[in-house]
Amino acid sequence: MENQSTVNEFILLAFSDTRELQILHFLLFLSIYLVAFMGNILIILTIAHDHNLHSPMYFFLVNLSLVDACYVSVTVPKSMAISLTNDRRISFSGCVSQVLLVFTFASAEVFFLTVMAYDRYVAICLPLHYMRIMNWNACLQFAAASWISAIVYAIVETMSTFRLNFCSSHVQQFFCDVPQLWRISCTDTMLNECLVLAVVITAGICCLSLILISYGYIFSTVFKINSSQGRRKVFSTCTPHLTVVSLFLSTAVFSYFRPQALSSTSVDLLSTVLYTVLPPVTNPIIYSLRNKDIHQAAWKMSSKLFRFHRVVSYTFVKNCKGFQ
Repeated sequence: MENQSTVNEFILLAFSDTRELQILHFLLFLSIYLVAFMGNILIILTIAHDHNLHSPMYFFLVNLSLVDACYVSVTVPKSMAISLTNDRRISFSGCVSQVLLVFTFASAEVFFLTVMAYDRYVAICLPLHYMRIMNWNACLQFAAASWISAIVYAIVETMSTFRLNFCSSHVQQFFCDVPQLWRISCTDTMLNECLVLAVVITAGICCLSLILISYGYIFSTVFKINSSQGRRKVFSTCTPHLTVVSLFLSTAVFSYFRPQALSSTSVDLLSTVLYTVLPPVTNPIIYSLRNKDIHQAAWKMSSKLFRFHRVVSYTFVKNCKGFQ
């Protein structure tokens, strides 16, 4: 790329220059990262372990949890390393990789949330045709289409961003965020902004419309159910997904499309943390607390692991006593 000869590395924004606050930031982000990463991995392991959860709904949830685990791993560890070592540099190739991966996982999150809304629509509004429509072949095609679309869009957006010439190497964000890269560019970014706007208008609005239409049919069907227990069961299934959709879209829209008057370094930093860190942290919490099937499956898996640990410990102690 032509600008690689002028800018070989970028300088990311640190949360603080005070050593005590840097350590505090490291510990805080470490706790957040462990909660997000381990929570999503726990959901994946729980669904894989329990054969009762091997259904299209939980297949897409596994993909969503995988996206979240990878999403939070792209930005947070680097920010922790900056606070720990006070080295704010990131290589040109490292910045390219961050942009590519952030766009990939953010786009995949939107696509999988859309597919999950359609899955809930078919399950609730067309229950007799559910297994015919959402068969495993269709699920694999939906998943493949989501991943491929996300990767293609990420490649196009990354290539569009790094065709620019950069006048400065200081990125006013804790990772290589595209709007901040635009600000330090010497090249006109109108084409880049139009590309993002075109994607938001086409893919973004289409996904949001499909989600809203799906839930419109779902709610109209729910209100026709005479049984209060049946309505509660439907709401308990849909509420986690609807909460996750609202959280992710609201934080992303605020981060990228808020008025210029609300833009400042501190606001930019806070809004970016909200849309890159908050969804991966809260998604496993929302699904584990609101979904009884996952809650029960996780409890069963934990009980089996605890019993296995007790058996191993008892055998080890018994063998040690016999050896003595």
